[in-house]
Amino acid sequence: MAPKFGTSGLRGLVVELTEDLVRDYTAAFLVACPHGGAVHVGRDLRPSSPQIAGWVLDAVQDAGMRAVDCGALPTPALALSSLQAGCAAIMVTGSHIPADRNGLKFYVPTGEITKDDEARINAALGQRVQGSRGAAETKQALDDYVARYASAYGRALDGLTVGVYQHSSVARDVMVTVFEGLGARTVPIARSEVFIPVDTEALDPDTQALFAGWFAEHGLGVLVSTDGDADRPMVVDDAGRVVPGDVLGALTARALGAREVCTPVSSNTMVSEMGFDRVALTRIGSPFVIAAMEDALAQDPEVKVVGYEANGGFLLGFAAQGPNGPLAPLMTRDCLLPMIAPLAEARAKGLTLAGLVDALPQRFTAADRLQGIATEKSRALLAELSASAKARQAFFGETETHLNETDGLRLTFAEGHVIHLRPSGNAPEFRCYAEARSREAATALMRQTLETVAQRLG
Repeated sequence: MAPKFGTSGLRGLVVELTEDLVRDYTAAFLVACPHGGAVHVGRDLRPSSPQIAGWVLDAVQDAGMRAVDCGALPTPALALSSLQAGCAAIMVTGSHIPADRNGLKFYVPTGEITKDDEARINAALGQRVQGSRGAAETKQALDDYVARYASAYGRALDGLTVGVYQHSSVARDVMVTVFEGLGARTVPIARSEVFIPVDTEALDPDTQALFAGWFAEHGLGVLVSTDGDADRPMVVDDAGRVVPGDVLGALTARALGAREVCTPVSSNTMVSEMGFDRVALTRIGSPFVIAAMEDALAQDPEVKVVGYEANGGFLLGFAAQGPNGPLAPLMTRDCLLPMIAPLAEARAKGLTLAGLVDALPQRFTAADRLQGIATEKSRALLAELSASAKARQAFFGETETHLNETDGLRLTFAEGHVIHLRPSGNAPEFRCYAEARSREAATALMRQTLETVAQRLG
């Protein structure tokens, strides 16, 4: 499958991300989008990323612009650096997908590109910016990212023991630095020099089975990690439970005093019961969340709006206040804020993280995916089910009370549980999201549904 834009940037097989293709997309981005005269370039830790980043940097210079090499760093740290400098950025990453794939994430001087920007980039393929060769420089961009949380949260996590599941996350060292700066004792765990494609929305059972042993061995109060490029969090609470990203997002929104929340339709519906003034449900993907946040800010520039995805990547749209100082807006998915804010709130209230989570409205989600499913097959199944209520009843074994087709197929049933099916936007995967009144019911519903899908598409 040729590289293409999905829900989160350009993705494709490494063998298809050729030098010519990478240069073409970089040039098209610079033709089609504002850039401020410079491009900050970062990368994750997969083996192909250094070479691809080198092609991007060279293409930026060929376009007559300043190419700023920020090295290996989290995507939100790169975005913060470019936003502060008023220039563009390109992150070389395949996020959570396997190492045989990679991609590019594009940022204009105001943040992540929109779907309109994607269309303009595709239309500009083959065009070039003319000019004399631009300059090259390097930048240590992590310092400001670390300082962002140190200044806002001070010693909010004093005395907490935090396990840091490092694997091959590009944030594996900066997580240690940040949490120790906030007063926590950190325990680095399972560092890998081989790239491990950790999907924080669909952790495999073998990985989850390790967590209990780590808690017991190291006396952990919490375990944290991220996906490959660190724009989505993973948090395991003191009860040994993985806290879903949309629960972390809702807790973070509340802790920051947000009044409006923008989140995809796949997110846990409990957010609508938490007292926010407005909850806007979007299609899946940060560009859609950002568009909803921008609409809210256009209507009221002072609105306290945030966004988050079901995977937990958190976007801050207003100047918030942490327990130790101000926290500036950052309109890109971040992994650290939805880890730190709930933990700081729990500590301030004298609770554990598990206690904070258990006090929320009792709605539970589970998500997983079938891999190796061609997108065409996934879409054909959804088209069949969308066209006929009778087909849906036969497929799911019960009749829905509500159908939502904002993004894929999302059905609510009489008992109040929810099933949401959609193809991945980044890989040949078929995703299933389930919601119910207990963790066990949500997990069972998700597994049963995926088994049914596998039988149909197998």
